[in-house]
This record gives sequence, C-alpha cells and structure tokens, in this order.
Amino acid sequence: MAAAAAPAVRCSLLKRRPFRCGPGLRPVPGGGASLRLCSTRLAQEGLNKPVIDRIIRVDHAGEYGANRIYAGQMAVLGRSSVGPIIQQMWNQEKDHLKKFNELMVAYRVRPTVLLPFWNVAGFVLGAGSALLGRKGAMACTVAVEESISEHYNNQIRTLIEEDPEKYKELLQVIKQFRDEEQEHHDIGLEHDAEATPAYSVLKTAIQLGCKAAIFLSERI
Repeated sequence: MAAAAAPAVRCSLLKRRPFRCGPGLRPVPGGGASLRLCSTRLAQEGLNKPVIDRIIRVDHAGEYGANRIYAGQMAVLGRSSVGPIIQQMWNQEKDHLKKFNELMVAYRVRPTVLLPFWNVAGFVLGAGSALLGRKGAMACTVAVEESISEHYNNQIRTLIEEDPEKYKELLQVIKQFRDEEQEHHDIGLEHDAEATPAYSVLKTAIQLGCKAAIFLSERI
C-alpha cells in the first residue's frame, strides 16, 4: 500500500520497442508502455548513488551532445536527400534526451557543468561534418554512435556486476538506447560513411573527442 501511494515519476514514451511492464513499470493510456519509476524514494533505496550519478550525468550529456550534432547536420543538409534520414535519427535522440532529463530529476542527479560547451561543440561537429557532404555527416554518425554504443555496453556490465535486479529499470533504458545507437551506426555505414576522404583519420579524431567528453562529463 505504501508503494502504491508513493509519488510516481512518469518517464517518456518511447515510440519503438516499448518497455515491458514489470515491477516499477506501468501501461500508459493511449497505447504502448513507458518506464515509470514507482517512487523516487523506492527507486533510490539501496542503490550505489555515486555509480548512478556518474551514469546518468554522462548519459544525459552524451544525449545532449548527440542532439546538438544532429541539429548541426540538419542545419546544413536538412533540405538534401539525406535530410529525412538524419531527422529520423535526431527524433530518437530527442526521446533519449527527454528520458535522461526525467531520470536526472527522479534520481536527483546534477547535470555536468560542461553542457554549455557541449552545446557549441556538438553543433560545430555536426555542421562541420555535414559541410563535407552526405558521406562526411554519415562518417561522423558512425564514429559517434560506435563510441556511445561501446560506452553503453560498459555501463551495462557495471550495473550487472552491481546487481542486475536492483538496477533493472535503468538497464532496460540503457539497453534499448544502446540498440538504437547501434542502428544509427549501421545506417551511417549503409550510406557510404566509409567512402569519406580520410575516413579513418576523421573517425579516430572524433572518437578521441568522444572519449574525452565521456571522461570529463562523468566527473565535472
């Protein structure tokens, strides 16, 4: 009874591969299902707070940066033939960011202080890669999404080592987003990312930047 009376925190409805209802999950009127934490108190009880803070903070920063990258690409290529594809991926990134905004409130996690920097850096990276043309934009997508997928896999391993049952709700979110980021990576390859001039150099440079961003956003 106490759990049922606790204040609920509703998370966003993801349009694809909806979460299954289970402990802490509720169906959403209007179709589909979304992750809803039963209560902020119950959600945080017994959790490793430093680990959760680090994971949610850096993932929020990553999804924020990804949104800015796609915004930059759309500013340059939005009216081109590849515009609808970029928009489709961006729409999913918007869902990801919305979810992490809600998780930050639910778990009382502060955002990284570097958000203003990622705001500018993400847009510049997106627009700059798009100025190289369709292939350049897709090369950027492959590099970024590969880094994010690997990062999500590391987080999944961490949470499983901690306690897969205790962190089940967060694991569901991360696993779904990891799969969607991997889809973006594959879309980039399908649209000739590897045909970009100096592809390996560009990819390495972008991924080094991603690793630096992850390192800093986890800690600052």
